[in-house]
Amino acid sequence: MLLYFSYLLVFLNIKYDVHCVQSKPQGSIRPESDPVVPFAAEDSSCGCQNLKRDGVVDIERESGLLIENPSVIYSKTSNEKLTDTPTNGKESYTRSEMVFVPGGEFLMGTDDPGIPPDGESPQRKVHLNHFYMDVHEVSNHQFQSFTNATGYVTEAEKFGDSFVFEGLLSEEVKSQISQAVAAAPWWLPVRGADWRHPEGPDSSIADRLDHPVLHVSWGDAVAYCTWAHKRLPTEAEWEFACRGGLQDRLYPWGNKLNPKGQHYANLWQGEFPTHNTGEDGYIKTSPVRSFPPNGYGLYNMVGNAWEWTADWWTVHHTTDRQPNPAGPPSGTDKVKKGGSYMCHKSYCYRYRCAARSQNTPDSSAPNLGFRCVSPEQP
Repeated sequence: MLLYFSYLLVFLNIKYDVHCVQSKPQGSIRPESDPVVPFAAEDSSCGCQNLKRDGVVDIERESGLLIENPSVIYSKTSNEKLTDTPTNGKESYTRSEMVFVPGGEFLMGTDDPGIPPDGESPQRKVHLNHFYMDVHEVSNHQFQSFTNATGYVTEAEKFGDSFVFEGLLSEEVKSQISQAVAAAPWWLPVRGADWRHPEGPDSSIADRLDHPVLHVSWGDAVAYCTWAHKRLPTEAEWEFACRGGLQDRLYPWGNKLNPKGQHYANLWQGEFPTHNTGEDGYIKTSPVRSFPPNGYGLYNMVGNAWEWTADWWTVHHTTDRQPNPAGPPSGTDKVKKGGSYMCHKSYCYRYRCAARSQNTPDSSAPNLGFRCVSPEQP
């Protein structure tokens, strides 16, 4: 009866305070023949903004699958100290390259929002000082340098679990899960999922050290940026950088998603959530320098992994010209930008520069990362 009621709530799109319910029998998977019921327009999403820890119940605490992380073997340079000076004639591999983003005025947001309830409008004039931004998302290798140097433990590791997309899990891991996110049953809470084990305890980053670090909370991102003598970008800074010097365009490269048939971002192709064709070359994340950079030389500003910003979430914006806006002084959710490899226009048309979404600061997922900025070159 509980199973029937849970799925009835999902398909009727009824929302309630408990975000995760015991919605599927142990070991079951969502069959491809199941009907995919799109969200209402105001909720068009892959569901990753619903990945909040409050309300998660009865997570299995003993998976028996935790394995030693083999990625340490392949990344001994992560133990090197982060330095701004060349080492043996070379810069440290773990040091992030940053690019200069010129200050100036731009039009933030849009008057033609793709998802109106997200607060993409109204379009407004914003003036920013110049800043420097990481040329790409913080990679697994770079984050490992941070944890090796500091002993930092991420929030997902402290909680003991994180959310993972069902299609990425092994059958062994799925067989031990009896819960799903009510509004998006393809998201499952997985014991042992963290940045070292993106798809659960039997996965590894050994062959993905140059991919973006995932399963990092907002607090984790702030801790890394602070260690690197940087900070998270404001939403305005992120969007200005995303546009790469272009005014009022959908994407960092223009208005066409695939100019001349070329892929410019790591997104979902096919039918979400049942089949990803991987036409862009990737089913999961791609290396941080994949696809052409934008006009400022920044890689993967949309697609690949969502990126945390410094701002608290609000959908109300002034039309007055704002100098260096930093968002509201408080809130419950933080703004994330850029979309991810799981974004598809039918469900999550948020891989546009003006698009935005939110999560609680302690949220983590296999499609959520970050990059840092600095007022000056560190």
